[in-house]
Amino acid sequence: MFRITLLSVLILFGMQLRAADLDTPFEAMEGGELRLSQWAGQPVLVVNTASLCGYTPQYSGLQTLYETYRDRGLVILAVPSNDFRQELKDNAAVKDFCQVQFGLEFPVTEITHVKGAKAHPFYASLKREAGFVPRWNFNKVLIGPDGAVVGTYPSRVKPMSSQLRGDIEAALK
Repeated sequence: MFRITLLSVLILFGMQLRAADLDTPFEAMEGGELRLSQWAGQPVLVVNTASLCGYTPQYSGLQTLYETYRDRGLVILAVPSNDFRQELKDNAAVKDFCQVQFGLEFPVTEITHVKGAKAHPFYASLKREAGFVPRWNFNKVLIGPDGAVVGTYPSRVKPMSSQLRGDIEAALK
């Protein structure tokens, strides 16, 4: 039986996030600010992460994905969050963990709320506009070059999966 959900319809019709929500800064782990709007015209994969999660090995897959597509314009933004109580105690510990264990080369934010009343405006917008709220760590959101949500992916979808790579390749065209 074929079932269409509201999220499916919004994704099929390129649900557009508000420009203000794409311009709201994340605090960068390296210092300064990161804004999704700075990558306008490029696809951006936003992933809420945690260092102590069973899905944490996906950091390796994310780095491989980044190495595969960065020259074509893909940006990956990791958003560490303790909303599921599986993140290290502070930003310095997360930064060290990401560098030592995975050698990440893509941007990483400081520890950020991704759900609830304190959710970052980007995630609040996803909830408001698309009904999407991360259910666990390593949920992924692909934003197209035009700022529209291309797709959302649960934790079990691996970074190098054919599903995610196919959507990224379509967004890169």
